[in-house]
Amino acid sequence: MKQFISVKDVHDINALVAKALVYKKLPFSDKKLGADKRIGLLFLNPSLRTRLSTQVAAQNLGMEPIVFNIDKEGWALEFAEGAIMNGSTVEHIKDAAPVFGNYFDILCIRTFPSLLDKEADYSEKIISQFIQYAGIPVVSLESATLHPLQSLTDIITIQESMAVNDIFKNKKPKIVLTWAPHIKPIPQCVANSFSEWMGAWGEADFVITHPAGYELATDYTKGATITHNQEAALKDADFVYVKNWSSYEQYGKVLCSDAHWMMNNQKLALTNNAKLMHCLPVRRNVELSDEILDGPNSLVTKEASNRVWAAQAVLAEILKAINI
Repeated sequence: MKQFISVKDVHDINALVAKALVYKKLPFSDKKLGADKRIGLLFLNPSLRTRLSTQVAAQNLGMEPIVFNIDKEGWALEFAEGAIMNGSTVEHIKDAAPVFGNYFDILCIRTFPSLLDKEADYSEKIISQFIQYAGIPVVSLESATLHPLQSLTDIITIQESMAVNDIFKNKKPKIVLTWAPHIKPIPQCVANSFSEWMGAWGEADFVITHPAGYELATDYTKGATITHNQEAALKDADFVYVKNWSSYEQYGKVLCSDAHWMMNNQKLALTNNAKLMHCLPVRRNVELSDEILDGPNSLVTKEASNRVWAAQAVLAEILKAINI
């Protein structure tokens, strides 16, 4: 693996999941793999699970992680080609990224969409310029459109849950991604990424449900059943992934805040005793009710914990490619 930006960088999803679950049992089994290697974690926006889990994963592999919050501790970066830098930006990505490339063996980037300019956000101009100018493997810790480490974690969590339930020996799981209300505009990153990984995995009956106007970009939803009827979508579901996102077509807009879309135990009763997932952070009693989050069907804590093993599996694959 030369980089990790999307599911397209993964040769075999199931093999990567299996590797992650081995690390969950034996976290220090490859402690020498990253010896004398440094990993840079650059954040252009805040993080909790992504930052901490990637640091832990890197240390489990013997790497030295160095965290840098560009938005708070560094110069404002310029990304425009041919920019006349007489404004608020102090350093161009063309100058900064090659330096990072000399400091580190792997570079991890977390950025965020503006939710104002769809063309700019969906061009992935920020992370793509780090890739272009750094000259070393780049790992996405979330970009303007995708969150691949979260999606890998989600499949790890689903497969782990399926492994202890005999029902899945003879049937595909039904997995539902359902939109939920939120108090502010949220990017499409997690929803895009989860949908893309579900399509690439191809081992589930995958349904997306949301109010009208919240259709995701079709590049990410190929193979999914899409409906505006949440109750119909939830029927007989085995896993329900709850997530808010803003409109793609009316870019960044909140078109609906209908509290009826919040997931609760009444809706859980429509499912096949489904396990509930959310990437966190979660707005309690807005996206998901307390009774769901604190109940026996919630996989949210396990899902968050599995972030370490997803990151460790990815970093190990990149380290092996570097060490060849």
